[in-house]
Order: sequence, then structure tokens, then C-alpha cells
Amino acid sequence: MFLCEKSIEKLRIIINGDDTTDYKSGPNLVSFFNKLGFDDYYGPGFPSRWIFTEHKLNEINGTNKLENCIKAIFAVNNYIGRIDYLDSLISEFNQYLAFDKLKVVRDNEKILIEKLDRIIISSDKEQSNISEKEFLQLEFDKSLDDIGLNYNITEILKTRMVEAESNIKVGCSLSAIILIGSIAEGVLLGVATKYPRIFNMANSAPTNRNDGKVKPFNAWTLNDFIETAYELNIIHEDVKKFSHVLRAF
Repeated sequence: MFLCEKSIEKLRIIINGDDTTDYKSGPNLVSFFNKLGFDDYYGPGFPSRWIFTEHKLNEINGTNKLENCIKAIFAVNNYIGRIDYLDSLISEFNQYLAFDKLKVVRDNEKILIEKLDRIIISSDKEQSNISEKEFLQLEFDKSLDDIGLNYNITEILKTRMVEAESNIKVGCSLSAIILIGSIAEGVLLGVATKYPRIFNMANSAPTNRNDGKVKPFNAWTLNDFIETAYELNIIHEDVKKFSHVLRAF
């Protein structure tokens, strides 16, 4: 198994946790690679984190250790309560692996690496090739519990969800729309609070005009949350469009 330079670079970023919630210090990185068969130690003269990781990845590139490395970094038991986040991370990495004719697949609790017979590049258009009518008729079996938010926030949102569904059934459309907007903002705020680092590092994160610093979450608008969640691949194009229509209403 051999990866191109861009794929190695992206894998290095994921392992180091530079743009994720799983930041790894120097000792953590040494421990991670030692489990793959290395015998390094952290001490004086240790190189920068990215140099160390990239060096190790280049050493194992083209060997079975690289496959073990990928399976270890995406191991499902490291993402308990964050499975949606794991799936989005895998999806992002697969955009790079496509050029190596490879694909990471999560089969329930197992992480598999499949070979492709050709390079396949998917676009947001292809992912969201669904009409408005089809989207509105979809039924989602995801529970608010699956998102893994704070318990109190989850319970409040559940109550609002029940109320919104009741309003829809009796034809109180305006009330339902207001409640759904509140639920959307609550969910996105909850996710942002859970993963503050990646939200604050996103290009879409709103900043203060005076000092250029990212605003605290209580100063973000629903538009800010939608755009940032879309950038981070937490929501896709269809949900983004629906959310903006909801927000505008």
C-alpha cells in the first residue's frame, strides 16, 4: 500500500490532530507509532511534531504498517459518542485517497481499506442530487441522543422536537417553523461547544472587526453556524440549503 505525497500530508494532519479535536502532543505521537513497531522516545532534540509524523509515515509508506496506521487512527472505539464526526473525517480523507485508488470504509465497528479500479471524484452536486419535494419527504431515524450533546441541552431539544411535530400535525406551520429554527440553532451551538477548536479554526468562523479574533459562540448567528458546519462537512449541501431557507423565513 503506497500513498502519494498529498495523501501522506493529509494523514499526517489527521494523526497530529492539527485541525481536529484530537490534538496529539510529542509523547502521544511517539506512543502511537511505537504501537506500530517503532522504538522511539520523547526527549531533548525531538523534532517538530509534523516533521516527526511525516518522517514516520514516509518510513512505513508502501508497507503493511501503513494500513495498520490508518486503521489505528480511525479505530471506532476511539470515537465513541462521535461516530458522525468519525464518518466525516473518513469522508474527507477519502477525497485524497481517491487519487491512490483507495478508499477507507467503516463497516460498523470495523475499518476496512478497499482498492478502487479507477479514480472516483465526487462533488457536492452529486451528493445533494435531490429535489426539494424529495428532501421534505425524507424521514430521519437519527435521535438527538446520537449527536452526543450535553444532557440538559438534549432534553430541551427533545421537548421542542415533540412540540414541533405536534404543531405540524395540527397545521400550525408558523409555530413549527419557529421551533425547528430554534432546534437547528440549538443543535449547531451544541456541536460547536463540543468541538470548539475546529469551529474556531474554520474559515467561516465570524471575527470581530477591531481585533480580528473569532467571536464567542453566543455572538454567532445561525448563518455563521450553518456556514461553518458546512465547511467542516458536518452538514451537506441539501441540509445547508434547507437551513438557510428556514433561517430566512
